[in-house]
Amino acid sequence: MDNSQRAKVLIQAMPYLKKYRGETIVVKYGGNAMINEDLKSAVMSDLVLMQLVGINVVLVHGGGPEINAMLKAVGKESRFENGMRVTDKETIEIVQMVLAGKVNKSLVQHLDSHGGKAIGLCGLDSNLLMADKLVTGVDLGYVGEIREVNPEVLRMAMNNGYIPIVATVAGGYDGSVYNINADLAAAQIAAKLGAKKLILMTDIRGLLRNVKDENSLISVVNVSEVPMLKRDGIISGGMIPKIDCCVEAVRSGVKRAHIIDGRIEHSILLELFSDEGIGTMFY
Repeated sequence: MDNSQRAKVLIQAMPYLKKYRGETIVVKYGGNAMINEDLKSAVMSDLVLMQLVGINVVLVHGGGPEINAMLKAVGKESRFENGMRVTDKETIEIVQMVLAGKVNKSLVQHLDSHGGKAIGLCGLDSNLLMADKLVTGVDLGYVGEIREVNPEVLRMAMNNGYIPIVATVAGGYDGSVYNINADLAAAQIAAKLGAKKLILMTDIRGLLRNVKDENSLISVVNVSEVPMLKRDGIISGGMIPKIDCCVEAVRSGVKRAHIIDGRIEHSILLELFSDEGIGTMFY
């Protein structure tokens, strides 16, 4: 890239820098971008840059591979029903330890090493996430459904120049601790904060018209089109809950929700600060 091209990139970013300054953007972090060290560094750099240009950033994360590894280390089998982890008493203790401990604090340290200021939180802090047991046809154990988001601790952190990094375990009204789906938690946090954008990082390009053809990306979707896309089988399988999160966020007041490819370095910046964007946008 020559100097002229570099200048064009900066000029293209200018209106977006102005547009998002002072706004809140919630990023759900997961997939390969959480495992690959180069991608992880790119994500941390993106978040620090966003903060430096005046964007309020909240990072929400899961940690499935780390939980699986710890369960395997203690001789416990990971079980899933309809894509959700069956979480008995022993498993929720491991989930809490791994997510709110090892994974969360590792991300805080990583972001700090890139020049940012981060604070690690989980849904138990200041009753950030309150939940009841999720009731389905199968007993999933300590898997929760969020009933209440209390974002004061997030606002306090952002007002003092910190990026909150949130692990998705929640407190129960009965005193229990519940495992929460990170996509759902990010959507509800974004809605409660009145976020400008919700960004879900995944391991695919976005919503594809044909799952076997990565060039069949659907770039823009009005949430009113989602039922038809489900009937046509374009939205199916594991994409259903992710897109339902985007729909819920938009209908709850979030201006835009995005599913982007976390396998691409600096995918967050490409979405935010370029005319073309990346992935699928829901509005």
